[in-house]
Amino acid sequence: MKDYFLKFWQGLWTIAIGMKVTFKHLFVPAVTIQYPTEKPELPERERNRLYVNMDDCIGCLQCERACPVDCIEIETVKAVPGEDLGKTSNGKKKALWVTKFDIDIAKCCYCQLCVFPCPTECIYMTDVYEFSEYERDNLIYDFVTLTPEEREEKKKNYEEFLAKKEAEKAEAARKKAEEAAKAKQEEKKEDKKEETKPEDKPKDKEE
Repeated sequence: MKDYFLKFWQGLWTIAIGMKVTFKHLFVPAVTIQYPTEKPELPERERNRLYVNMDDCIGCLQCERACPVDCIEIETVKAVPGEDLGKTSNGKKKALWVTKFDIDIAKCCYCQLCVFPCPTECIYMTDVYEFSEYERDNLIYDFVTLTPEEREEKKKNYEEFLAKKEAEKAEAARKKAEEAAKAKQEEKKEDKKEETKPEDKPKDKEE
């Protein structure tokens, strides 16, 4: 009987402790943030969605190499002579067209390792953390400012430049070979003339 009343009292005591916490918060103003009407203030060094300023990107691939999960894909094309790609904000002249700069944010682990090696500081993490999508493909962000037609045009221009350069090199090699063959033929003719030239008769000895 004693054990029964002891357990009964312990039950009431634990309920009283719980209700004490409940009644305490009942008369205290709520501190819960009413999201999404209210949003939390993020710390200064937050790590959220990546952004790339393509005006400063030089296509060095440093961020792609640094990424531990391979969520960054970059393709570049060399500019042909006569094309002006402009300069970055720190005055560095650009020499490559960036035809692909995709970041699969679904793979990103928010390590920020891609940010530090960038020489122009064009890639950085923003304070955007609301980017849910129904389709996973929508989490692949394309930062290239060129249109699909312009990308193909840059690739085509560079391929034509390479083909023209190879053709000029082949033409120069052909001319060089022709000149060498012509010089060899001239040398053979000279040798033949030397062989057919009559020898001088020896003078008679004086008596």
